[in-house]
Amino acid sequence: MKETRSFEVKERVTNTFLKTVSAYANFGDGIIRFGITDDGKFVGIEDAGNACLDIENRINDSISPVPDYWISVDDDTNVITLEVKEGIYKPYYYKSKAYKRNDTATIEVDRLESNRLILEGEDRSYDELASDVKDLEFTILEGKMKEQLGISAISTDILRTIGVLGADGKYNNAGVLLADKNGTYGIDCARFGETIDIILDREIFEHRSILKQYDEVIELYRKYYQYDEIKGAIRETVETIPEKAFRETIANALVHRAWDVRSHIRVAMYEDRIEVFSPGGLPKGITREEYLNGQISVLRNPIIGAVFFRLNIIESFGTGVQRINAAYASSKAKPIHEFSENMIKVTLPVITSGGDLTGDEKIIYDSMDRLGKTSSQIAKAAGFGKNKTLKLLGILEKKGYVIKTGNGRGTKYSTNYSL
Repeated sequence: MKETRSFEVKERVTNTFLKTVSAYANFGDGIIRFGITDDGKFVGIEDAGNACLDIENRINDSISPVPDYWISVDDDTNVITLEVKEGIYKPYYYKSKAYKRNDTATIEVDRLESNRLILEGEDRSYDELASDVKDLEFTILEGKMKEQLGISAISTDILRTIGVLGADGKYNNAGVLLADKNGTYGIDCARFGETIDIILDREIFEHRSILKQYDEVIELYRKYYQYDEIKGAIRETVETIPEKAFRETIANALVHRAWDVRSHIRVAMYEDRIEVFSPGGLPKGITREEYLNGQISVLRNPIIGAVFFRLNIIESFGTGVQRINAAYASSKAKPIHEFSENMIKVTLPVITSGGDLTGDEKIIYDSMDRLGKTSSQIAKAAGFGKNKTLKLLGILEKKGYVIKTGNGRGTKYSTNYSL
């Protein structure tokens, strides 16, 4: 019986389980079973009835606020099961400290995570928190609103309406991010050569309005991924990577990133792709599948999101990923969306019809499907050795044709068909 992030065993009832109760209440449902040794042996709990009362009293006396939980006993083994539900009145403290699960261990949260728990418990976002910064100017925002909304000039009433200025006359973090000048992080862009050791261009857009940063990074994109082609008497702009997909990716990064993380959005530009790294994983309460399918829209920064929506930078909530993928409808290479606890990475490959594949790469690609196969299955279907197959799969993954999922023996490869 192996412990996991959401499952822990205890041989006896001692106060050590209370840290884990705090962790589950703060970050996700979990189960603790008492009467099982670390090596998985069922030893049971003597006088399980009184032990259940003891567990209940320890939680009620030590965890503040008291989370929702259930206790049950297996009459055959005398093993006690404690189920703890993630709560809405966060943080849940044990001895004035909040905890989280780190794989199979329970550890104290850091200051950043503690602040996030407080905001979540108050149902507030980072961008609506009041700021001490005063005397902000909004000429860039005003210009955008004149162009898109037809206003004559920005006013305090308009700033209050869009949610960046409170009734007390104080700006919030959204106001700081939208102001002409500020001290916030921004977008770090690098254009690489054949290797990451060769940096051909470097631009960092920071300390100014995120609206300005958005425009600046679009111009940098156009420098490297668009060119004019004359066909007869007509000049046409050719995009090697769809501008629509890049715009949506950057807008999503600005709207959904965790602004309390002291880090830039990173844009890595290569000859065959662009990689965009956005600080902060998926917003709380949304799964990878829901994010990719646009089933649920959870805005980490709702005020910023609403402003971007008013300015027609984003069309509607929850459709960003679908719009990115739709821009690649005619391309065999598709966008790749990757997620970790602290980062979202989007890879936008150069549009291709498949003509850039070598003969061996095409054989590997044709041996795959959307459901996924192991490298051994693909090697057998292609008639190649294991090492050669793995090398070719790595190349196809880099080009955006293949998605790799799982780890170890559970690793599978599937064709990257995002639509």
